[in-house]
Amino acid sequence: MSPKNHQTPEVLPHVDDFLLFLQTNNYSPETVYNYERDLGVLADFIKDLGISFNRLDKKHIERYKAYLTSRDRRTNAQRLTEIRLKSYSINRMLSSLRAFLRYLIELDYPTPLPPEAVKLVKTERKHPQVAELQELVKLIESPTSLEKNKLIAARNRACLEVLFATGMRISELINLNRSQIDATGRIFITGKGKKQRFVYLTPRAMKQLEFYIKTRLDKLPALFIPYRGENAGKTNKRLSANYLQMKIKQYREQLGINVPTSAHSLRHGFATYLAEQGANPAAIQILLGHESLDTTTRYVHASDRYAESTHHQFHPLKQ
Repeated sequence: MSPKNHQTPEVLPHVDDFLLFLQTNNYSPETVYNYERDLGVLADFIKDLGISFNRLDKKHIERYKAYLTSRDRRTNAQRLTEIRLKSYSINRMLSSLRAFLRYLIELDYPTPLPPEAVKLVKTERKHPQVAELQELVKLIESPTSLEKNKLIAARNRACLEVLFATGMRISELINLNRSQIDATGRIFITGKGKKQRFVYLTPRAMKQLEFYIKTRLDKLPALFIPYRGENAGKTNKRLSANYLQMKIKQYREQLGINVPTSAHSLRHGFATYLAEQGANPAAIQILLGHESLDTTTRYVHASDRYAESTHHQFHPLKQ
């Protein structure tokens, strides 16, 4: 967790108890960190207003939204930033406030306003971008030709193959242990919100993963580990998400792929191209580990080619 904003507890009563509540209820360290950071920004705003938390009302919430969209907003580390928050980030911060208010009500603490009074902002609808399948394949295969070190090439290729074969999140990938993969290529993982599910390797991905594992001379349980010189100073012997994201960006640029592509893009592409092949959205939902089918459809509705072929095939006046 990050260093605490020292004024947060004095401005937001019971906030330390709330963060402890999240920890004891098995929320991930990343989730607890996000709540702590978001509530630290709120504490700064309230202190600047010169009011107490218990006097917070709906008008103050609207001012807080305006503050979050402004360019003179301060981060929780007390740094000015000119980067404007996107609607999804603003809604995450407002949701953190809602969760804190719900906690106060649950514990019968004084609450300035009900959680439902904190209205989320309208999110912009972006046209999701997924690279062409041929480009994704080139990206996945690129470590073999672009990496000079054969051990790193085998590992990074296996990482990308597993990501695209399973649709798992990068956080799920880097936390994999060897023991989680059975002989058939089925992987049992614990994902976001501690939800458990199976994902499945393709024969192609299994082949690359087996090749990588044969290069390993150690007995460490982690599936993907850094080699000497990588992740300097790290002692947990797991590949970092930042390293892998950096490598994907590097491969994309070297290949000249102009569609922004990340580890999440491979997950997005997994869902989109399954949908193009006619996969049931409910099955894709299970594979992605989504709680709501609405979340899944945001991934799969983006397939322009599938929409075009559907239009050509089924339009009543196509002739």
